[in-house]
Amino acid sequence: MNPQTLLAIEAKNITRNFQGKLAVDNLSLEIKQGEIYAFLGPNGAGKSTTVKILITLLEPTSGSGSILGHDIITDSGEVRLLIGVALQEASLDESQTGVEFLRLQGSLYGLTKTQIQKRIDDLIPLIDIGDALKKQIKTYSGGMKRRLDLAASIIHNPKILFLDEPTTGLDPISRAKVWEEVNRLNKELGMTIFLTTQYLEEADQLADRVGIISGGKLVAQGTPKELKNSIGNDVIIALIDSINQTGIDKLKLIPEVTKVDFKDKELVISTKSGSNTIGKVAVELNNLNIKLESLTLRTTTLDDVFLEVTGNRLNNKELN
Repeated sequence: MNPQTLLAIEAKNITRNFQGKLAVDNLSLEIKQGEIYAFLGPNGAGKSTTVKILITLLEPTSGSGSILGHDIITDSGEVRLLIGVALQEASLDESQTGVEFLRLQGSLYGLTKTQIQKRIDDLIPLIDIGDALKKQIKTYSGGMKRRLDLAASIIHNPKILFLDEPTTGLDPISRAKVWEEVNRLNKELGMTIFLTTQYLEEADQLADRVGIISGGKLVAQGTPKELKNSIGNDVIIALIDSINQTGIDKLKLIPEVTKVDFKDKELVISTKSGSNTIGKVAVELNNLNIKLESLTLRTTTLDDVFLEVTGNRLNNKELN
């Protein structure tokens, strides 16, 4: 078999049960070499558990998986040499300096002192903490620790990089640097990147494909454009106090309206042509004697897709 035809990551019907609760539910994935793939979902959706299974930290209750053709259970040692990992909780020895930590990580992967120093020099712009790199990690802020852990995960130039919510807790400048590095690793080195996120913009900006996970299940998958186009081109948002089912049914009769949802005072109307429909929506709401607080038109977002396939919003419209 041509090595290039191997899938970077494959999961077949993976399930993980914790004391009777399904954290991952019959999940299957196929990720090609060179892809940036984003797992989008809220806390508790099963994102981190899936990652821990794929990187050999957890065994699945059932199902199987492979990394570049190597079984994640029977060939875990080889898998770990092929991957880099930055989990949500960084495993850092806070008594070490940043440089000492990076040198240790490089030596564990068999790099020479010269190779390690070159990689540290290459990674300094990503870490971006100046002289603090020579200070003990216990003096670092949360964002500094996050960037150091990311640098350690790629010091050996892995074939596949797993990032579990890589920008959580980072300021906008640091977040932009991480995004820039993720794109560079992918475009310049051809590195396959699997990242989990609960941030819509992150998935939309970075990923070639997005998988939406909810309740341990993969409920939708595709490019950001495919996912957004799947539920309509435009979205009309009306803020109102309430609406009954009869009113919703009347709105659905408006030409080019494809879906109507109401939750938490927000009426979300998907339509093939927002400019042609927004006036008709306003007229119909007036006919229904519904007081309108605001009416806006925008293009579809991944949050709209998430609402469509799960019935809930992510509630992470801004990165923080």
